[in-house]
Amino acid sequence: MIKIEKPKSGEYDPYAIMYIKLLPDDGRVLHHLKNNFTKTKRFISSLPKKKLTYRYSKDKWTIKEILVHIIDDERIYAYRALRIARGDKTPLPGFEQNDYVPFSKANERTLANIFTEYETVRNATLSLFNSFNKEDLVRTGTANDHMVSVRALIYHLAGHELHHMNIIKERYL
Repeated sequence: MIKIEKPKSGEYDPYAIMYIKLLPDDGRVLHHLKNNFTKTKRFISSLPKKKLTYRYSKDKWTIKEILVHIIDDERIYAYRALRIARGDKTPLPGFEQNDYVPFSKANERTLANIFTEYETVRNATLSLFNSFNKEDLVRTGTANDHMVSVRALIYHLAGHELHHMNIIKERYL
């Protein structure tokens, strides 16, 4: 897998630092993406079934909803990375994550079904990101009214998954 240097300040919306800082500075973000899927699957699969639909507060997502949110987010960010890497200068819209959750029907799905989709999306993401060269990785575009580089989108994705796993460990168990 190719090494990808961490994005520099100014290559992403300032809020994204909460995700980017969760990754080491070793340039192995794609390796982390690959391994984190396995760790996430192992960890979530070890939880009691009733925990998968537990809400620690009335308005919070369940663990199954978090997993599908991670999948949705990955698809959107990979799409943004593709468009920007290919030189598309069209400003890309944001999305309202809370609007997606009720339509995901995550709690009606089996964990096996969710992880099949998760793995399929992750493999497609890794395949796409491994196709980028150094010029592609530093190419910038606009997403959600902010300038962003391709490599910042990649780091966002990897850190976003870690962020949600941390929340699950802190608030759901």
